[in-house]
Amino acid sequence: MSKEYFKNLQDLLLIEREEDLQSYLKLTQNTSAADRRALGLTWYPIAIRNTEIGKGDYLSVELERTKHQELSHQFRFGAAVVIFSNHDPKADQVEGIVTHQSGNRMKVSFRIDELPDWTRDGKLGVDLLFDNNSYDEMQHALKQATNLTDETAENKLIKIITLGEKPSFEQEVKFTIPNLLNASQQRAVLQIIAADHLAIVHGPPGTGKTTTIVQAIKSLFKHHNQKILVVAPSNTAVDLLTEKLVLEGLHVIRIGNPARVSEKLLSATLDHQMADHPEMKMIKALKKQANEYKNMAHKYKRSFGKAERDQRKALFDEAHKIGREVEKTEAYMMDQLFNKAQVITATLVGAHHHTVRHLKYGTVVIDEAGQALEPACWIPILKAKKLILAGDHFQLPPTIKSTAAGRKGLSNTLLEKLVSLHPESVVLLNEQYRMNNSIMGYSSKVFYEDRLTAHPSVSGQLLFDGDEPIKFIDTAGCSYDEKLEGTSTINPDEAAFLVRQLIHLLSRLETDYTIADFPSIAVISPYKQQIQVLKELLSTETLFLKYQHKIAVNTIDSFQGQERDVVYISLTRSNTAGSIGFLADTRRMNVAMTRAKKKLIVIGDSSTLSKAKFYADFINYTEKRNAYSSAWEFMDL
Repeated sequence: MSKEYFKNLQDLLLIEREEDLQSYLKLTQNTSAADRRALGLTWYPIAIRNTEIGKGDYLSVELERTKHQELSHQFRFGAAVVIFSNHDPKADQVEGIVTHQSGNRMKVSFRIDELPDWTRDGKLGVDLLFDNNSYDEMQHALKQATNLTDETAENKLIKIITLGEKPSFEQEVKFTIPNLLNASQQRAVLQIIAADHLAIVHGPPGTGKTTTIVQAIKSLFKHHNQKILVVAPSNTAVDLLTEKLVLEGLHVIRIGNPARVSEKLLSATLDHQMADHPEMKMIKALKKQANEYKNMAHKYKRSFGKAERDQRKALFDEAHKIGREVEKTEAYMMDQLFNKAQVITATLVGAHHHTVRHLKYGTVVIDEAGQALEPACWIPILKAKKLILAGDHFQLPPTIKSTAAGRKGLSNTLLEKLVSLHPESVVLLNEQYRMNNSIMGYSSKVFYEDRLTAHPSVSGQLLFDGDEPIKFIDTAGCSYDEKLEGTSTINPDEAAFLVRQLIHLLSRLETDYTIADFPSIAVISPYKQQIQVLKELLSTETLFLKYQHKIAVNTIDSFQGQERDVVYISLTRSNTAGSIGFLADTRRMNVAMTRAKKKLIVIGDSSTLSKAKFYADFINYTEKRNAYSSAWEFMDL
C-alpha cells in the first residue's frame, strides 16, 4: 500500500514538472534579455568581479549586476544558471550553480578550469535555468521512500503517514513547560515532547505559532538531547525561525544563504562558521597556491607546442590536487561543526544539500506545512524518526502549476491529510494576539469552529476612540463594473473609490498620529492588475506620497504571515453573472481578512458576491455589527 501511495505522488509530480517546464519555456523561448530581465529570470548586464578555486575541481566566480538593480529577481541559493554574451550568442553556454546570492552580487560554481575566452568580450548576462534540481530531489525522495520495506521498525513514521497506523505518545512526561506560553501553546509543546512519531501544531493567524515552535524545539533538545532539523517551504520562513532559535541561545547552522541579511542570521550560516574555524587559515593558503598555479597555466597562449601544453596540464593538475586537499579539509571542518550543532535549518529541498545529505535527525520540524508540496516534505521526513508539522491548512496552499495534478490530489497537502487522519496528534493554538475581536470573529466562526479568543491586549484595540474596527462597503448599484485586463481582472471605479476612502482616512489619522507613530496600512486585492491600477492612482496623491513608507500595496498572497494596523481589501469582482473566479478560494480571503490588527475595510459588490455563501454570511456578519455601509453614503468624499 505504501508503494502505491508513493507511486501516485511520483506520477502527479511528473505532471506538475512538465506543466512547470512548459510554462518556463513559454516565458523564455524567443525572448530578449530585456524581457527575461523584466520577468526576474535574467541579470543583464553583469560584470565578473572575482574568480577563485572552489570545492574540488570547481571554479567559483563572483558576478555583479551593474544596471537595473531595482528590478526584483528569482535568483536563489542552489539555482542553476547559465552565462551568456551578447557579443557571441552562439558561444558554448557555461552552466553553473548559485552558491551565494546577496543584493546585486552572486557567486556561481562552474565545473571548469577557466572561463571561456568569449566571456572577456561584449556584454555578459546570466539566465536562470529551469529548476530541475528541486524536482530531482523530490523524485529521489519519493523513490527512496518507495524502496523502503514495510517490515523495518524505522518505517513506523511512514506507516503512520501512509497507512493510517495510530501514533503513540509517552504516558507521563516529567517536564517543565515554559511559563511564558499560554495554555494552548503549553499543550502544543507538551504534545511535541510526548509524541513518539507525530505531532501537529495548528496555528491560526496571530496565535504565536512561531513562538510555540521555537520553545518546543528548545524543550525537545533539553528533553531528548538530539539533533533537530527545522525546515520550511520558503527562505523567509527559515530565516525567521533561524533568527529566533539563535536568540534563544541554541547552536544553529543555516544551510543555504539567507534571503534577508542580519547579523544573527549571518552568524548562523555554514559559510560564516567555516570562516571562523581554526583550519581556515590553512585553507586560504592552499587556495591561494592553487590560484597561482591556475594563473600561471592561463599565461600560456592557445597556440603552443607539446612542451607548453604538458606544462599547462601539469599546472592545472597541481591546482586540482590542491583543490581535492581543500575539499577534504573542508569536509573535516564541516563534520566538526555539524557534530556540535543542536539545530540545522534549511528549506525543504535544502535539507538534502550535499553538505548535510548524510545527516539523520531525532526530530524533523516542518513549519508553514500548509504551504508545502507533499513530495518536498518527504525530503526531510526520510531523515527522521519523529515528525512535527506546524501550519494552518485554512490559509494559502502551495502554488501548483498543473490544474490536472492539483485536481488528482497534489493540492492536498500532507498537513491536511494528517489533520484528518490523526486528530489525536493535533493541538489548536486558540488565543490570538493580533486582531480586534470583531475582525477575528468571522474567521473564527467559519474556519476554526468559533474556538479562537482574542487576548485582552488586542481584543478591544482601535485606531482612535469611537472608530469601527470592521467595515464592509457595498458598491452594488454604483455601476462599478469589472473589466478583463489580459488574464487578470480590474475594477477601475472600485479602485478610485478605495483611494478616496484611504486619503480620507490618512487626513483623519494626521490629527491623531505623528509620522513616527503613524499606523501601518495595507491595500490588497486578489488580482495583480487591480494592484497596478491602485498603485497608479495612489502615485499622484500627495498624502499617499507623504506616508508611503507606512503603506504597502500588493496582492493578498504576498501578505501571508504579515500584519498591518489597517487593511483595505478591493474584492474587484462586479458582474451580472455572479462570477467570482478565485475569490471562491475562501482560504485566500481568510488570509486577507486576518492581516488587520485595528481596522479592516472590505470593498465589494454584494449583488455579485452574495451568490457565494461565504460572502453572503460575511455581509450578514457586518450588518449585525452595524458595520455595513453602501458606497452611496460616501459619494461626497
